[in-house]
Parts: sequence; C-alpha cells; structure tokens
Amino acid sequence: MLKKISASTNRLSTDQLILTGLLALSFIPAAGGIFRLSQLTVGGEITPENARFFASPIPIVLHLISIVIYSILGAFQFAPGFRRRRRGWHRSAGRILIPSGLVAALTGLWMSHFYDLPSYDGELLYWIRMVVGWAMFLFIILGVIAIRQRKYAQHGAWMMRAYALGVGAGTQTLTIMPWYFLFGMPSVFPRAILMGAAWLINLAVAEWVIYKRQSRRVAIALSTR
Repeated sequence: MLKKISASTNRLSTDQLILTGLLALSFIPAAGGIFRLSQLTVGGEITPENARFFASPIPIVLHLISIVIYSILGAFQFAPGFRRRRRGWHRSAGRILIPSGLVAALTGLWMSHFYDLPSYDGELLYWIRMVVGWAMFLFIILGVIAIRQRKYAQHGAWMMRAYALGVGAGTQTLTIMPWYFLFGMPSVFPRAILMGAAWLINLAVAEWVIYKRQSRRVAIALSTR
C-alpha cells in the first residue's frame, strides 16, 4: 500500500515538474503573441519593426494563435501521469495539436520568406528559421504516419521533437538574456547563433528524453524474458 502511494506521489511530482517547465517555456511566446495580437486588433502604434504585420496581418495572426494553442496544450501531452489518468485526453488533444503545429510551422516559414524582416535578423537567421520550420513540419508529419501505423514509440518521439522546436522562443529568452545583460543587444551574427542555440538545446533535451525512454523499454523487455 505504501509503495503504491509512494509511486503515485512520485508520478505526481514528475508531472508537476514537466508541466511547470514546459508551461514556463510556453508562457514567453504566449505572452508575446497575446501582446502582438492586441496591437493588431486595437490598432497599436505602427513602427518600422512591426509595419510588416499591419501590412499583412493574416499570417502573423494565424501563427500566433496556433503557436499559443500548440505550446500550452502540448505541454500536457508529455506528463505521463496526467495522460494515464485521462486516457481520452491524448487523442482528443492531438486532433487539435497536429493542425495547430502544422499551421504554426507553415506560417513561420511564410513570414520568414515573404515578410520584409528587420535588418538585425540577417541571412544566417533566415536560413536557421527555414531549417527549423521545415523540420518541425516534417516531424509532425512523421508523427502522424507513425501513429497511423500504430508505432506508438516512434509517434511520441517525432511529436516530442516537433514540440521542442515549437517552444524554441521560450528558450531563446534564456540564451539571449545573459548576452544582453553582459554586452547589450546582440548584433546580427551573435543573435542568429544565440537563437539557433536555443533550438539545438531543446532538441538535445528531447533526444535525451527519447533515449531514456527507449532504454527503459529495452530494460523492461529484457527483464520479462
């Protein structure tokens, strides 16, 4: 009985840590998205940095709405205890998350390619964003293919990689802020490197979690032989 209570408590603690971390990362892009949407809807001041959004608002509006849904709702998909307690949740939420993630990736690509981006972005960041956007799109598609083939472990791995890229904006705050406090606003090249590093950090964490899960499955399979 005590073992069951302890296991349940551990699962709850793990869920809380996972959800707290992922929601914290999601809060930054979500807050920025809500602020940007309020500017567009109530008629904020047009500046050289946001003029492109007022000139062509549909892509940015679709991107902001989809990425907020994707990042916040997606956080609950990676809490194992939460999923076990609500078995229908994962599938129902997935029907919302998959199109949201695809829209977020495609609109991000559209904006990177067609918007007149500010001069501090530069060509290197453009190509990084293109690689990240297409990778996120491809990971979601591979996740859909895997679940249709009932390859649940592969499905989870691909969707985790896609989510890691989707919440990159949250990690970018963590990579850029130290530079900002030490040296001021980063110029074109350091900014591209710092933003790219955030996506790499997220992917590295996702790959570590995927590896640990695979190792655990192998250990369980060997122990039952």
